[in-house]
Formats: sequence, C-alpha cells, structure tokens
Amino acid sequence: MDDERLLTLIDTAILREEEAYAFYMDVFNRVQDASARDTLEWIAGEEKKHREFLVNYRDGKYGPGPLRMTDVVLYKIAEYQEEPEIAKDMKREDVFLVASHRELRSFHFYTELANQHEDGQTKDTLLRIANEELKHKEKMEYLYANTAFPQTDGG
Repeated sequence: MDDERLLTLIDTAILREEEAYAFYMDVFNRVQDASARDTLEWIAGEEKKHREFLVNYRDGKYGPGPLRMTDVVLYKIAEYQEEPEIAKDMKREDVFLVASHRELRSFHFYTELANQHEDGQTKDTLLRIANEELKHKEKMEYLYANTAFPQTDGG
C-alpha cells in the first residue's frame, strides 16, 4: 500500500481490534456464566483474527481487494435495547447485548470515518471494515435473541 493516509487508518483499525480483544477478555475475566465466557472467548478470537488480517493487509500480503462485503441481517436490537452494565453475575443475554453495543459503536466509527473520504480505495476499505464490525454485531444480536427469547415447544 502506498497511500500513507490509508496506512494510518489501517493502523487505527489494528489498534481498535487490539482494544476490542482486550475488552472482551476483560469481560470474560469478570463474568461467571460458562456459556457467556465461551462466547466472549470466541468473539475475542475473532477480533484477534481481524487484527492479524489487517496487519497482513497493511503489509501488502493480500493485494488491494481481499476485504469483501457480505449481506448482514439487521436485527437492530442494540439500537432499541439499553446497554447493560458489566457485572460478575450478568446473564448471558446481557453479555451478548453489551457486545452488540460495542460492535455497533465500531461500525459507526468506521462508517463515519469512511464518509469523510472521497470515493476511492480508502473509503472502500473503511466501509469494508465497518461491514466486518456489523457482521460481529449480527452474531451477537443473534445470540442475544436466541438466549433472551428461546423458542418453546409451542413454536
């Protein structure tokens, strides 16, 4: 990558992935629910993989087009549910809701940053990173919905 500005943005994205990993591991160490801990460890691993990908992308190991946009289901749960406080005894669904809010904030960060750029590689890259954050939000909201509102035998 030759664009110094894009490199700076990728470095910012790498830092945000490191912060997200640390955040999820901090919550992992604070909650007791085993299922929530498993999910937190998984999402922290996803953040770690994104960091590794971004480092390799920044270092030119993938070329200009490896970030792809995929369709995301917009549950909009985080937009309508208040973010709970992190506590040792939080319920699984609250852990998923906290994670949904964090991913939504990351999505907004990258989208707003992208909107400050003209059309081109930098804007496209930022929108693709935003889309990755939206996919994380989708996963967390899916887990939230299925934990908070489990299906019953009646349908």
